[in-house]
Amino acid sequence: MNFVRAKRYLLLGIVAVIVAGCARGALTQAPAATQVAATCWPTAGWRSSTPEEQGMDSDLLSAMLGEILEEDYEIDSVTIIRNGYMVVDARTHPFNSTSKHNIYSCTKSVVSALIGIAIDQGYIEGLQQSVLSFFPQRTIVNRDANKEAMTLEHLLTMTTGFQCQDSYLYRWSGLNQMRASEDWVQFVLDLPMEGEPGERFEYCNGASHLLLGIIQEMTGMSANEYAVEHLFGPLGISDVDWSSSPQGISVGYSELRLRPQDMAKIGLLYLNEGRWDGKQIVPSEWVVSSTSQFVPATLEDGYGYQWWVDDSGMYLALGYRGQFIYVIPEKEMVVVFTSSLDDNDFYVPQTLLNEFILPAAVTSSTLPDNPEGVALLESIIVELTNP
Repeated sequence: MNFVRAKRYLLLGIVAVIVAGCARGALTQAPAATQVAATCWPTAGWRSSTPEEQGMDSDLLSAMLGEILEEDYEIDSVTIIRNGYMVVDARTHPFNSTSKHNIYSCTKSVVSALIGIAIDQGYIEGLQQSVLSFFPQRTIVNRDANKEAMTLEHLLTMTTGFQCQDSYLYRWSGLNQMRASEDWVQFVLDLPMEGEPGERFEYCNGASHLLLGIIQEMTGMSANEYAVEHLFGPLGISDVDWSSSPQGISVGYSELRLRPQDMAKIGLLYLNEGRWDGKQIVPSEWVVSSTSQFVPATLEDGYGYQWWVDDSGMYLALGYRGQFIYVIPEKEMVVVFTSSLDDNDFYVPQTLLNEFILPAAVTSSTLPDNPEGVALLESIIVELTNP
């Protein structure tokens, strides 16, 4: 039925004959799919390809965008990368090609990458370093054996033992208290403990902010400055906004604003185990560990180092109101959604991924040309941009 709905746009005349003739000419021709990942790096910008050239079905992708259009989902953008090539880059009015989006808690996965880089560069000793050892000049209250035992790895895996109470489960109560405090890092360090570190998963935004307090403490740079030099810069990500706390520490749990195409670069970096155009940006062991399940979680099957893990082998960055960076190694695919969804529709992007995008990846090689399907896909992308 959804496919029929998407085809309806063709029947209604959204696609003119000339579109079918020009659509393929507007796309850069791609080499065989098996060669792409090793040769195509989007540092200066993504190369485009038809879905069929990357083994994907244009008709199914059209059906997905038709569903978004017809159901009027508050999805701001959909970006699909396969074999290192962009096969879909759709935006919904008024979101446009230069718009940056608050990626909310997808920020945490970027924070994880920075921690891995800082360990590799020797700024941080390692995962088992005590959290309190990073802040020797601070006087910390509620200090006990559990707090003394908390390590960097506990922060990364959300198993701190803190009485955080700053997630949606508590209506952001603890988060609001932290934001109202004079010193956010001090507020988190002073939190009472409610259990042993490592005992259980408890989502804690304050723990993620503490990670960037550690980055600034150990490198002498804000996380934004550090990322520009060691992560964003090498990937060609230049259009970034990242809010800071009143103490000048980049917000560790949210408020990083990126373009969807740049979010996809983060996904591609991880798909390639931290390698980018011949350089190791993030240590490969860190990528593998970060995206492995350390603890059963809530919103997804498991949690790694600030990345969510699905039992299927997929892993993802996930943010409030429907921000997603899906990395699907089995399909050589990265999928990005930015959204303004209500809580009830939060998992609509995942439904679209499962029902349309993954089934569209028919083969790892090329499919026969489908000029009508490409024309339909392009026409719905244009329709989404209309007021």
